[in-house]
Amino acid sequence: MLAEAPEPATVTVTRMITDRYLVGTRLRLRRAERPDGGCELKLTQKVPIARPGAVQGLITNTYLSPTEYELLASLPAAVLSKTRFSVPPLGVDVFDGPLRGLVLAEGEFTTDEEAQRFVPPPECVAEVTDDTRFTGGRLVETSRHDLLQWLAEYGLPPATR
Repeated sequence: MLAEAPEPATVTVTRMITDRYLVGTRLRLRRAERPDGGCELKLTQKVPIARPGAVQGLITNTYLSPTEYELLASLPAAVLSKTRFSVPPLGVDVFDGPLRGLVLAEGEFTTDEEAQRFVPPPECVAEVTDDTRFTGGRLVETSRHDLLQWLAEYGLPPATR
């Protein structure tokens, strides 16, 4: 977790992301819009692995046409919006709505070994890798009150929230 969004000069790519967590499933429908007008549409299933630390679970992505996306978007879902800034090797998510002020950074690595060797940057204010409350599937259902309580558990000052 970071205290604030990255400096613009460090960002290589920016995307506006809307995630729709389909009710009653482990499926996420994502719309990722780029400033150049491009858009990526995909359906994702993430199955966690029951091991601590920075180890990727099983992820299946299916890239969709606009028609396929619109059909799936008609299903009941909980919606989470964020802006993702790529600052290699990190993807930094800055959340909207009741999660405003939450800034999560996730390492993007090719192998589990790379992830395990990673040392968080000094601007990291809390390590939440093993805290499932900070996964998209949980955050999409999180109230502002709960978020502030969780941040307080990490000893973050009010300015960080």
